[in-house]
Amino acid sequence: MGVLGVVILVIVLIVIIVIFSLVPVGLWISALAANVPVSLGYLIGMRLRRVQPNAIVLPLIKARKGGLSEVALDQLEAHYLAGGNVDRVIDALIAARRADIDMSFERCTAIDLAGRNVLEAVQMSVQPKVIETPLISAVAKNGIELKVKARVTVRANIDRLVGGAGEETIIARVGEGIVTTVGSSKTHEDVLENPDSISKTVLTKSLDAGTAFEILSIDIADVDVGKNIGAQLSIDQAEAEKNIAQAKAAERRFAAQAVEQEMRARTQEMRAKVVEAEALIPEAMAEAFRAGKLGVMDYYNMQNILSDTKMRESLAQSTEKPSEQNK
Repeated sequence: MGVLGVVILVIVLIVIIVIFSLVPVGLWISALAANVPVSLGYLIGMRLRRVQPNAIVLPLIKARKGGLSEVALDQLEAHYLAGGNVDRVIDALIAARRADIDMSFERCTAIDLAGRNVLEAVQMSVQPKVIETPLISAVAKNGIELKVKARVTVRANIDRLVGGAGEETIIARVGEGIVTTVGSSKTHEDVLENPDSISKTVLTKSLDAGTAFEILSIDIADVDVGKNIGAQLSIDQAEAEKNIAQAKAAERRFAAQAVEQEMRARTQEMRAKVVEAEALIPEAMAEAFRAGKLGVMDYYNMQNILSDTKMRESLAQSTEKPSEQNK
């Protein structure tokens, strides 16, 4: 073999490699064997459109074997390019056909593109799902707290999957219904005696409106007695009132102390004025002596009167002390 033969052989190998990289021959043979004819040109076109042929052809083979003759290759490719999960859509359509659920390809792809797991929704329509709520705290009219846990059995509503609320809304609405039912009960004992009254009352409120589910039943799994919220609130209120009363008493005490201090200041001021006036008496008496308005006998008489007054005051104080001791 000359150099020309080697060059030709290399060129042939390159062409074969390029053909096998562009044309999934194995996938084409598998499609023919499954009686799902797909042309080589269409497979090459999918490669050029950046579409994985396996993600389209294998679900198409599954659809044909599952009896979905209405699904076309172009529809699967369009859903793939829109960002959908082609394999899950086909599984959901097959499951819906087996469960005798009326679901078109357009509705199934719309549910998938809306972010819902369409296969799980179909399975939930056949086999309902149980949603368990967390412990919900509610208080009866007598102030006793009850902690309730419920199990909600729901079934997917295919017609409301697009735009319908999820499980969080169901849990929130059931919790609201439990709080309302327990809160309207006179005593917590009424709820403990008939816990099924909670589920009956909650079921009448149409909690599944606007959601992607249909509530089949609400079962009370557990009811526990909690704190005496009413007594605790009364204690807190009494404590608050005591603090308010203490604050008002302290305010009055401070006001009285301020008045007392003011009176003391005024008394001291008056005493200072009296002392100041008494200091002027000797000077006034001396002036009266010099002016001849006051004689010596007048002075002595005044001193006698002062002495007599002091004696009477001391006698009065001595008679008051024994009487106070007798009391």
